[in-house]
Amino acid sequence: MRKFLSPKHLGGALAIIAVFSFSSWGLTQRAASAPSSAYENLKVYTDVLSIVQDNYAEQVDTKDAVYNSLKGMVKNLDPHSSFMTPDEYKEMQIDTKGSFGGIGIEIGMKENILTVVAPIEDTPAHKAGLLAGDKIVKIDDKSTKEMQLTEAVGLMRGPKDTPVTIHIMRDGLNEPKPYVITRAVIKVKSVKYKMLDEGFGYIKLNQFQERTTEELDKALKELASKSEGKKLRGLILDLRNNPGGLLQEAVSVSNEFLDSGLIVYTKGRAAGQNMTFNADASRSQPDYPMIVLVNNGSASASEIVAGALQDHKRAIILGVQTFGKGSVQTIIPLSDGSAVRLTTSKYYTPSGRSIQARGIEPDIVVGETPKGHLKEADLEGHLAPEGPEVKKSVKPEVEKISAPAEPVKPADNGEDVQLKRAVDYLKSWYIFKGSTKKVS
Repeated sequence: MRKFLSPKHLGGALAIIAVFSFSSWGLTQRAASAPSSAYENLKVYTDVLSIVQDNYAEQVDTKDAVYNSLKGMVKNLDPHSSFMTPDEYKEMQIDTKGSFGGIGIEIGMKENILTVVAPIEDTPAHKAGLLAGDKIVKIDDKSTKEMQLTEAVGLMRGPKDTPVTIHIMRDGLNEPKPYVITRAVIKVKSVKYKMLDEGFGYIKLNQFQERTTEELDKALKELASKSEGKKLRGLILDLRNNPGGLLQEAVSVSNEFLDSGLIVYTKGRAAGQNMTFNADASRSQPDYPMIVLVNNGSASASEIVAGALQDHKRAIILGVQTFGKGSVQTIIPLSDGSAVRLTTSKYYTPSGRSIQARGIEPDIVVGETPKGHLKEADLEGHLAPEGPEVKKSVKPEVEKISAPAEPVKPADNGEDVQLKRAVDYLKSWYIFKGSTKKVS
């Protein structure tokens, strides 16, 4: 059986995971077909391991030595591939449940420095004042130099009500500033929603978890029940700072608004990595006008949804360019309980766009990417983008509305300018539609 899971990455999964069960026979067959040069290199590896075991000044734990060498080998492939010890693999699987003990931040590597991508709303990290772009130089008394993401996440997670000290460098600081943060049970609520004025609904998807589509259905029904005639006049789907998650949830969320056609497809080198996902005519929503909000923190599964709705011209994408995480990682469990997370393919939007290291370009640009914010292209060793940049035409209805020529800066009073602009466009759509009817 093929199953999709989300990894532990940036504190909340910036990747799409395909978990496959490989038989020992299958792995043996691969080894048998390996070139002779591979065995020569393996001999060098075993020779060095033997030398270390016999001659190093102190006793060496063989398993630790092997695990560390495997970590180094896989880490150097790209930013999203990694080797996980049994404990790290178990920890990784927690993210799909949306509940864990920790401080509530998404992290990544920028210029080989552990960096905050974004604090998760209403978590200890958010309340303590950690900011996107903060550089984490030390966790408790341990330096983060050369530290892997999985190790950093493991250090920051822990039992509820226990403290952890995060040492931060940011612009304006002459030395690291310590933040003593008390861990809590981090429950990432997948779906939040509210009714806006004039019958327009607002739904924010924070992460694609096991029950995201189910919760989305409930939110849509609740919003419709509060609308005149029990029907929404329009919807704003907020994918800002959504780091991704489960592939099947991204597909099923897209399917809520599409009744046919391709949603996403993947291409890789190995057999079985080329997959397509299509809408199956089970769409639950009518063709009301729809705007999707995105920003630099919208990644992976979020980009699948935004790209599918954009290519099918089902929604207008508003905000700033997305993260650009367009690769697929496969989790391969190993016999001792450890696992390899390996980049095995890339995903493509229905029109054939690869958004790897490029992201989804909004139809309407509103806002600016925060200074110091990470994106895929900033990650050391990232896969290169494919093909020429695609220039898209704007949906006809939007051509009647003057989009801003320059990015709009957030208001000083903290107003959500992107959300306000989205509401204005939904209202304008009905104004334009009404004036068109009168003329005809």
